[in-house]
Amino acid sequence: MSTPPFLALPRCARALRLATARGEFAALLAEPEGPVRGTALLVPGFTGSKEDFIALLEPLAAAGYRVAAVDQRGQYETGGPADPEAYRIGELARDVRALSAELGDHGPLHLLGHSFGGQVVREAVLDARGPLPWRSLTLLSTGPGAIDPAEAARTKLLLDALPVMDLEAIWQVMKQMEEGSGAGPAPRPEIAEFLHRRWVANVPQALSAMGGHLVAAPDRVAELAAVPLPVQVVSGVRDYAWPVEEQAAMARRLDAPYTAVPDAGHSPNAEQPAATAAALAAFWG
Repeated sequence: MSTPPFLALPRCARALRLATARGEFAALLAEPEGPVRGTALLVPGFTGSKEDFIALLEPLAAAGYRVAAVDQRGQYETGGPADPEAYRIGELARDVRALSAELGDHGPLHLLGHSFGGQVVREAVLDARGPLPWRSLTLLSTGPGAIDPAEAARTKLLLDALPVMDLEAIWQVMKQMEEGSGAGPAPRPEIAEFLHRRWVANVPQALSAMGGHLVAAPDRVAELAAVPLPVQVVSGVRDYAWPVEEQAAMARRLDAPYTAVPDAGHSPNAEQPAATAAALAAFWG
């Protein structure tokens, strides 16, 4: 899961709930002090939240962009029903279009999805009817179809556990596995507490539906390539979910620019936010 580098909102940003025709969504909204060059809607990935983009808010606002980062339906502070059907990717894509309708009155609207969120925004574009409301689409650390087999195997373990364990019990198992793996340094206490709080706030049915999609996602790149919308692909230089070579190949199939952010893994937005924000602002501009 993505780990935000900090939690304190910059002065340009505030937390709010965005009301749409499909309900309310928890969001972070950042606004520039000067003229607005456009608006960006940022959609997080599996087990993520709006806080995954917190380090992008200030640099993107400084570049002139109004930025809305949201929790998807079933994630963290948005919540949702205990109905698996509510979290099918087509339903989440409809949420993205509803959010876009509310945000599209402040200049050009740019759409970005991270990881699983990239496949949600792709679905939103492909299933849109009529003129597209977006000026561009950014696929951040996402791939053309199902996740890498090793990551799929780990995700299937979670899918097997969700019907028989509560989220707190699963969290404790994940924590023990991480401590035993010798993975990098533990996050600061306030970040660790946030990650725990975020995890147990998820709707279990949403985790099941999203994880199920990731292990069997169809490749819809050819369909997206036929849509008249500028696309860019951004990743780190390493990625456990989709190999970076696969993401670069997806960019070629889309005839889209590709940026590999140095010294970043699956979450360039959190790991190298300055370089990621620069790549986004350059493309949007």
